Amino acid sequence: MERVQGFGGFFFRSKDPSALAAWYRDMLGIDLVPSSEGQVPWMADGGPTVFAPFADDTDYFAAEKGFMLNFRVARLDAMIVQLEDAGVAVKMVGDMPGIGRFAHLTDPEGTPIELWEPATD
Repeated sequence: MERVQGFGGFFFRSKDPSALAAWYRDMLGIDLVPSSEGQVPWMADGGPTVFAPFADDTDYFAAEKGFMLNFRVARLDAMIVQLEDAGVAVKMVGDMPGIGRFAHLTDPEGTPIELWEPATD
């Protein structure tokens, strides 16, 4: 059976696409979508990717949102400091032994984001 190799992109609606793309670039280091030849898209580091449907009534993220973005990070504590220094509210969610550590935040349009520092053992 053929298998997909990973996410090639995530496309969603926004009230202000340019401003939101800049926020993701400035806060999380995600390069803007190329608009001309020679520009390159965000090149994600290799590693685990979780594809997880949640129950329709989950309270793990905002009920009015149909999805939550999850980004892997190498150093969660450093990322939290960086975001908080920029005025972004971040909430530590906890640690799952063998899985990793998690924190939650939202983008300027209220999209829930989870930062995940995978366990290293």
